[in-house]
Amino acid sequence: ISNINENFRAFCCFVFSFQTTSSALKGAIQLGIGYTVGNLSSKPERDVLMQDFYVVESIFFPSEGSNLTPAHHFPDFRFKTYAPVAFRYFRELFGIRPDDYLYSLCNEPLIELSNPGASGSVFYLTRDDEFIIKTVMHKEAEFLQKLLPGYYMNLNQNPRTLLPKFFGLYCVQSGGKNIRVVVMNNVLPRVVRMHLKFDLKGSTYKRRASKKEREKARPTFKDLDFMQDIQDGLMLDQDTYNALVKTLQRDCLVLESFKIMDYSLLLGVHNIDQSERERQMEGCQGDNDEKRPVAQQKALYSTAMESIQGGAACGGTIDTDDTMGGIPAVNGRGERLLLFIGIIDILQSYRLIKKLEHTWKALVHDGDTVSVHRPGFYADRFLKFMSGSVFKKSSSLKSSPSKKGRVSLTVTKIGGPGAAWSASQLPSERDENIYDLRGARSFPTLEDEGIYRIFWAIERTAVLATFQ
Repeated sequence: ISNINENFRAFCCFVFSFQTTSSALKGAIQLGIGYTVGNLSSKPERDVLMQDFYVVESIFFPSEGSNLTPAHHFPDFRFKTYAPVAFRYFRELFGIRPDDYLYSLCNEPLIELSNPGASGSVFYLTRDDEFIIKTVMHKEAEFLQKLLPGYYMNLNQNPRTLLPKFFGLYCVQSGGKNIRVVVMNNVLPRVVRMHLKFDLKGSTYKRRASKKEREKARPTFKDLDFMQDIQDGLMLDQDTYNALVKTLQRDCLVLESFKIMDYSLLLGVHNIDQSERERQMEGCQGDNDEKRPVAQQKALYSTAMESIQGGAACGGTIDTDDTMGGIPAVNGRGERLLLFIGIIDILQSYRLIKKLEHTWKALVHDGDTVSVHRPGFYADRFLKFMSGSVFKKSSSLKSSPSKKGRVSLTVTKIGGPGAAWSASQLPSERDENIYDLRGARSFPTLEDEGIYRIFWAIERTAVLATFQ
C-alpha cells in the first residue's frame, strides 16, 4: 500500500509538471492571491463566524483579461480562495499586514525548491524567506478545511506553537486540473546555512536516508541517521529545554485530539564553529549565503525560539550577536549550534487507508516501530524520542537573555506541579518546569510578572482542589 501510494503521488506530480508549467502556476498563484487579498481588504473587518470556515470564493482569469481581472500570458484559469475571512484573521493574529503579505508573495518571482521528500508536493519560497507555498493533495486540503475551527480555537489560546502556521488555502483550476496550494511559515531560512537537516518521526522502520538522498548537496537525514551520527543528542540549557518540551507536549496533544499522525519534526542545524572554520579556510569575511541581507520579519511567533513559548535563553558558552531566531545548543563535541525546528506534514489523519497501511506493515515488521500508527501511540513515541534522544538538558549551559530583537522575547519562569507527560518519557517528575498538559488549556503569554503569578496561583489552586 505504501509503495502504491508513493507511486501514485509521483505520477500525480509528473502529470502536474507535464500539463501545467511551473512558471504558469507561479504566475496564476500570484495573480490570484493579489486579487483576493486586495478585494478582501475593501471589506470591513468583523468577528469570525462559524460559516466563514466553509466559504469558498471563486474568480475567473481569462488570458485576455476582464472587468475584474488583468490580462496575462498564462492559460485561462479559475482561482478559488478558501475561508478568506478566517485566514485573514490568522494573518492578523500573527501580525501580518495585507500589504506585507502581498509584497512577499506577489512582488517578486517565487523560488522553486527541490522536493525534500517523497510526498510529490511542489514547494515555492518567497524571496524574503518569509513564506512557503506548498501544493497539497485533495484529501489534505479537505482535511485542512475541516481542521480550521479547531485550528482557530487553538491559535487563540496559544499562538506560540511549532505547528505549521497556515496563512491561506487556494486552488488553481486550469486545463481540467485542480492544483491546491497552502501558504505557510518558512521553518528553515535561506540566510542561514544548514549544515545538517533531519526529518524526524520517532520511528525506526525504514527511517534512514536513501542513497539517492545522501548524494544531494544538502541531504535530509532521518531518525536512524540521527541516532548514529549524533549519539549524544543536542544539548540545551535547562530553561530552553523545558520550554521546548512544554511546547511539544501541547502540540502533540492538539494533534492527537484531531486524530493526526505521521507528522515529522523538521530540524535544521547550523554549526557556528564549523561556519567560522569554513570562513577561515576560504579566507573571506563570510559565506555568500550568510552575507545575504536579512529581511524584516513579518510574522510574529514564527522563529524557532519564539515558537517555544518565547522563553528566549542563550547558553553562556554561546556568544552570537544574531541568531536569526534559532535555538542555541551544543553537540557532544562542544560545538556551538543554532537549531531551526518546526512540526510539518500534519494533514495526515488516521483514515482507513492509514489503518490498513499500519496493519500490513505490522505483519512484516514490529508494529510499534513503523511510522504509521494510531494517533495516541504516535504522539507518545514522538515526544519520547524528541525529549529523550534528540534534545537533552545540559546543566553546564547557563541561561541568559538573548541579545537580538528577533529572539529577545521574555516569558516569566514559573513553577508548579511537575507531573510529566509520562514517567518513562521525561527525565524527572520533580522538574518543576514540565507540566502535565492533558486536559489543560494553554497559558497566554503575559509580560507582567505579577499578573502571570496571579493567574498561575489561580490555576494551581483549581488543580489542587480537583485532586482533593
